[in-house]
Amino acid sequence: MVCGGFACSRHSLIILNVIYIVVSFIIIGVAAYGRVAAVITSLTLVGSLIACGVFLFLIALVGLVGAAKHHQVLLFFYMIILFLLFLLQFALACACLAVNADQKDSLARQGWQMSSAMTKADVQHQFDCCGFDDQNLNISFPMGHPPCGSLLTKCCEGKESSPCCSGQYTNNTAESCPCQKCYERLRPIIYNAFSATGGVGLFFSFTEILGVWLTIRYRNQKDPSANPSAYL
Repeated sequence: MVCGGFACSRHSLIILNVIYIVVSFIIIGVAAYGRVAAVITSLTLVGSLIACGVFLFLIALVGLVGAAKHHQVLLFFYMIILFLLFLLQFALACACLAVNADQKDSLARQGWQMSSAMTKADVQHQFDCCGFDDQNLNISFPMGHPPCGSLLTKCCEGKESSPCCSGQYTNNTAESCPCQKCYERLRPIIYNAFSATGGVGLFFSFTEILGVWLTIRYRNQKDPSANPSAYL
């Protein structure tokens, strides 16, 4: 049975906005996890979806007030902004899902290059890895890294004399590093960050179209408890 009455439309819109508030926290949580887990990667798309989640939370509050009071002006701006948010969130989610492996690798390399020595050291300590993809580069190189043994990285325990652990490199350094490369550890996290964030953003963006349609219908209905000659 189709919900066509004024009271039913009002309650449906209120419930939908409560769901939007929950959805906004889900989007923020998933995107924030992906951004934090990747640590060194500049995940601009993921960060943009976090902003969309915050904006969805704020517009849902406007929708709650507009639905409760049947406020024509609030509902109008709510409807327009929600549609624009749908377009933005849909585009960002598709962009996250469309990023190919080479682009993800390039973003990771750029993130490592722009990271400070302290950030690189934290990554190495957190993930028990050493260097990004070349372990025989000291910190003076853009893709270099600080000594891995300085933070007692587990893979360097008992092997502090290794060039990658001590930071003492020579032109003919040939000894292999006992630690795994950081990108090998970060790659699945970075890939999952894009996939999870894009999938969640895309799925929930379609619920916003439902909100726009329900708002249009609700605005065109008259409040039976109001003056019959008034159109609120």
